[in-house]
Amino acid sequence: MRRRPSLGHGRLAIRTNPGHYCLAARLGAYSLNGSESLSTATLPSCPQCGLDNTYPDGDLLICPDCAHEWSVHAETIADEDNGPRIIKDANGTPLADGDSVLLVKDLKVKGSSTVIKKGTKIKGIRLVYDNGDHDVDCKTDQGPFILKSEFLKKA
Repeated sequence: MRRRPSLGHGRLAIRTNPGHYCLAARLGAYSLNGSESLSTATLPSCPQCGLDNTYPDGDLLICPDCAHEWSVHAETIADEDNGPRIIKDANGTPLADGDSVLLVKDLKVKGSSTVIKKGTKIKGIRLVYDNGDHDVDCKTDQGPFILKSEFLKKA
């Protein structure tokens, strides 16, 4: 009978596949956070590959089969986020589709020598929710742009 190598602090390595080891606590629950814990029977399956061979590592859950790492806490936060976010200008005023805005600083256009000057009035903006932090779609004299709302103020 071969001894399993010890990884210190009461954790044991369990050999899963040839050459692969995963961490396991002694016999009880895996601790994710000081207040929450998951037992070995309630560990979720991997959201990427669907296999049940997952283990916790600190605040993350790891699938050794596909090397996917995810957080249980991030999934619960994502579930609570319902409805569109409120897009605010540089002063904290909520923006809406069709508003007129002013630029609060000069903006250099990537890939061009064009600069959109401070104080330029932009009419008829459109809010975009799925484009990262560039959340205002608009047309100026220089052409169409997608801007960050932090550089705009409501006119």
